[in-house]
Amino acid sequence: MKEISRRHVLLGAVAAAATPALIMPKFAHAAEFNLKFGTNLPANHPLNIRANEAAERILKDTEGRVQINVFPNNQLGNDSDMLSQLRAGAIDFFTVSGVNVLSQMVPVSSIYGLGFAFPNDNAVHQALDGDLGKYLRGEFAKVGLLAMDNIWSSGFRQITNGVKPIATPADLKNLKIRVPVSPLWTSLFQHLGAAPASINFAEVYSSLQTKVVDGQENPLSIISIAKLYEVQKYCSMTNHMWDGFWCMSSQKAWNRLPEKLRPVVAQHLNRSGLDVRADVAKLNASLQTDLQAKGMVFNATDSAPFRAALSKSGFYTEWRKKYGEEAWATLEKYTGKLG
Repeated sequence: MKEISRRHVLLGAVAAAATPALIMPKFAHAAEFNLKFGTNLPANHPLNIRANEAAERILKDTEGRVQINVFPNNQLGNDSDMLSQLRAGAIDFFTVSGVNVLSQMVPVSSIYGLGFAFPNDNAVHQALDGDLGKYLRGEFAKVGLLAMDNIWSSGFRQITNGVKPIATPADLKNLKIRVPVSPLWTSLFQHLGAAPASINFAEVYSSLQTKVVDGQENPLSIISIAKLYEVQKYCSMTNHMWDGFWCMSSQKAWNRLPEKLRPVVAQHLNRSGLDVRADVAKLNASLQTDLQAKGMVFNATDSAPFRAALSKSGFYTEWRKKYGEEAWATLEKYTGKLG
């Protein structure tokens, strides 16, 4: 197993482009199945590094029959484009957030990102490796999508801004904060009194630089890789929402693989999903020191007042109705009572 250092992960785009590709095993024949794997993250993010490792192992263990080619950094289009291509069979795998674009097709997919629902990574993983994940994979199947068993972690998200530390819900009042184009994100920050603005990630840096918005929210790894510390002063460790990426195929694409090869592909993709969890946890744990050295001011927060504010505002009641009683009961098996 290759160890991923913080320096490796945080290399810039030029260095990443100069890094040699993984050396694939050589076989006497061309691969019978050449599959496309799309992602929206930079090539030097742990997700892409581990996806390439999975591809290398799959090529070897299928004796050259299955070759997966990883296309990072939206090379195959934006999230909506890639999801459409996945369903149409133009690409074979896509790592997609259940909280973001996937929720437009399968609304309940965002349930694991519910604000302040989970206390830590282990609690989320227990839910998504257990009954909640099983429930969601069943919902994906209804629209012709197949998700691997292990979700690939992005981690908890933190709030940055250029105005002040966020310590209580009152500090968010009228704060202009960028959120992804997602009903759940918008709802969360509206219920906390902020002024959320849905902006595509490619425009986040410039929006912060020109003060179109005061702040944004992302895992520390993204804050670092995207250099948001250059245009943000304060970082509040809110852990307000967990996000991750389902490694998905379409049922049609999956069925094109011979039945005896499918377990090999699934095994290695799931193994890389677990590796990404460890990588991201290690990276996020180490980045606070790095970002402080770059001038960011950090503060810890207590989740209880935020969760109480959401309960009082009706946030949990609203989303319970949207997700339905079966999904909500499955969620609360792992979170305890919400709302």
